[in-house]
Amino acid sequence: MARPPSPRPMLPALLLLLPLLLRAGDHLPTEGRLMNSCIQARRKCQADPTCNATYHYLNSCASSISTSSPAEEPSVPEDCMEAAQQLRNSSLMSCTCHRRMKNQATCLDIYWTVHPARSIGDYELDVSPYEDTVTRKPWKMNFSKLNMLKPDSDLCLKFAMLCTLNDKCDRLRKAYGEACSGSRCQRHTCQRQLRSFFEKASEPHAQGLLLCPCAPTDQGCGQRRRNTIAPSCSLPSEAPNCLELWHICLSDPLCRSRLVDFQTHCHPMDILGTCATEQSKCLRAYMGLIGTAMTPNFVSNVNASVALSCTCRGSGNLQEECERLEESFSRNPCLMEAIAAKMRFHSQLFSQDWTASTFSMMERQDKNPALRPQPWVPSLFSCTLTLILLLSLW
Repeated sequence: MARPPSPRPMLPALLLLLPLLLRAGDHLPTEGRLMNSCIQARRKCQADPTCNATYHYLNSCASSISTSSPAEEPSVPEDCMEAAQQLRNSSLMSCTCHRRMKNQATCLDIYWTVHPARSIGDYELDVSPYEDTVTRKPWKMNFSKLNMLKPDSDLCLKFAMLCTLNDKCDRLRKAYGEACSGSRCQRHTCQRQLRSFFEKASEPHAQGLLLCPCAPTDQGCGQRRRNTIAPSCSLPSEAPNCLELWHICLSDPLCRSRLVDFQTHCHPMDILGTCATEQSKCLRAYMGLIGTAMTPNFVSNVNASVALSCTCRGSGNLQEECERLEESFSRNPCLMEAIAAKMRFHSQLFSQDWTASTFSMMERQDKNPALRPQPWVPSLFSCTLTLILLLSLW
């Protein structure tokens, strides 16, 4: 009996599949690659004389936008709004930026130039200038060296030690520690170094320091957590009016961007507290505000409540608006639950029974989006192994 023909045509097909397997996860934007950067969109606009002229006109509109005091209703000249409408079909209208990108300030300036109405606070709640990206870096922390601490050390101290054991985290933390120390305190320098830490340190280290869980009776732990952002230097010594902070923030493209990002991702959509996006995005937006005029912090050493360092006293006819702004931090159910979920996650990391804790975490990740891992992305090793298995069958 003749042997059936060998399915050799399958080999070219498998070889053709290899590049697709190796790029299987590339549909997810990463930190180093933006889908439509405002800097790239601006270059495209420069090649079009009409688009370029309109952009320059919009750029001159920045000085025409009135935001002279919190009590005044800000406005944008009608001709500036018409110019922005002329760019509605340009890639500039959908461009975005990234917190860790180079030339972030330039990117944000471009974004706000083409969105003049949003620059005065007249923005929708789903138009953050920042693109949502996926971080594929695995959690890497050296827990083994924590045995040098006392077994009953609080978790804030343990996370501080983990940061110290990481060269990059330790270097960035020392930089803002020096800039924010009492004798050398200059608020703008301190805030800039704080922003640098939360932008450049790995997210697990930064979140561990900021959102370490403490027992209500452990005030030493709570004080360590409150002092993470060096509030004696980074925050005003006397609480200003919250609307004044809001006004200062709107005048700064970076602070304005972080505030809109926070309102986009930590916004309850209804009276039931349904949140607009995932808890991880809300926490990332919350941390992005640290080091700006709208820097929030824990209000005491005994609980995990957070608030802006401001007051609504003396708001006059704008009392309601002021309270709404203040309560978007202090009484925000989306933010409160995101912080609580992350603290529960951090507690489980230091559970005594590591195997049981890992299993428990996996169970809770299925129920809680904040603890759920990112979608699996095939690695080079797994793709190569798949190809070898297919070839062995061939």
